[in-house]
Amino acid sequence: MNRDFLTPGKNLARRRRFETMFKWSGLISIMAALGFLVLMLAIIAGMGAGALKQTRIALDVKLQQDRFDGVSLENADYDGMLRDALRQRFPEARSRSQKRQLNGLLSIQAPFTLRDFVIRNSAAPGDIVRLWFIASDDVDLYFKGSAEKTRQGNAGRLPGEAVSWVDELKQDGSIRTFFNVTFFTAGDSREPELAGIFSALAGTALSLAICLAISFPVGILSAIYLEEFVRKNSWSDFIEVNITNLAAVPSIVFGLLGLGIFINLFGLPRSSPLVGGLVLALMTLPTIIIAARAALRSVPASIRHGALALGATPVQMVFHHVVPLAMPAMLTGAIIGMARALGETAPLLMIGMVAFIVDAPDSILAPATALPVQIFLWADSPERAFLEKASAAIIVLVVFLILMNLSAIILRQKIQRKF
Repeated sequence: MNRDFLTPGKNLARRRRFETMFKWSGLISIMAALGFLVLMLAIIAGMGAGALKQTRIALDVKLQQDRFDGVSLENADYDGMLRDALRQRFPEARSRSQKRQLNGLLSIQAPFTLRDFVIRNSAAPGDIVRLWFIASDDVDLYFKGSAEKTRQGNAGRLPGEAVSWVDELKQDGSIRTFFNVTFFTAGDSREPELAGIFSALAGTALSLAICLAISFPVGILSAIYLEEFVRKNSWSDFIEVNITNLAAVPSIVFGLLGLGIFINLFGLPRSSPLVGGLVLALMTLPTIIIAARAALRSVPASIRHGALALGATPVQMVFHHVVPLAMPAMLTGAIIGMARALGETAPLLMIGMVAFIVDAPDSILAPATALPVQIFLWADSPERAFLEKASAAIIVLVVFLILMNLSAIILRQKIQRKF
């Protein structure tokens, strides 16, 4: 005879104990996952915080008359004026190597900053102007504490003499950090202190717009046809199995498909948002179709029967009653699919969006890159300063992903209908 049957209280206590252990194990697993996620984001944010700050150096520059002789304001020797201002600020730099190190304190953007100021403010030759110029990436890393000073006096790639000049500038307040607007308004650059994500964001926005314009209507209409109108037979089963399998295909396969069809066969421009959007649309379609079909199945059969009983045609029943009730879940699936497309890198690499792009694309056929690809390029760069840029770009990408998922939740709550 079963002893547990004779002692129901003991058996009930054991089951409750197992239920409690299961609940706590699930809670601990969720908390551990959230903890690792927060730790990862904190590490990336700590590494990328420096990219939001830009080091600048204040210099008094004399607009020498001989640097303007015979040329227009646009073509004056602003580089020479900056060299003279640096040597006047640090007269101890006399040898060629010291002068080279002195010139390396400023970014290559400094002469253009001076030129724009002179033209914008109509400064006259002979004037002395004080401007804040962007420092080089080596100076930027040392001043922000990302490059520590060694026993030999060096700091990263910054030599000892240059370190002493930066320390001198720090003492008299002629060097400080500003919010790095360039990171959000400039395109890619071979100089880390001048690199930004604007061109990558523009390419990403165009690619996602094309992806949404194609994948959303095609995916929704395909799901409606497969779920509501197609006859269940071996052919429909074959289509369903293939759609499910396509959702699990690695994304790089879609990149190879886009390379072979859109670029090699159709001759579309390589590295363009049009090709990128088409590839992402193909990759996103299975996800949208599966989510939309699940949303249609969630609508009770009584809605369909009631509409047909009142005289509605099958098409009216679907589009006037079933689809409006399933649309919140359909939109949620579409936004989740777009969020996946936002973070994809492999298919875009295959179609050439890995190119070095400085200017933002002005059309869907212009050369462009995407934010995940830009992160890949910066992370692969030997320049240490690009690591900060890559980490900051990752945070921007994560923020966009979170906003897209939050919008899916909010949108579903706003337009959801009870039945």
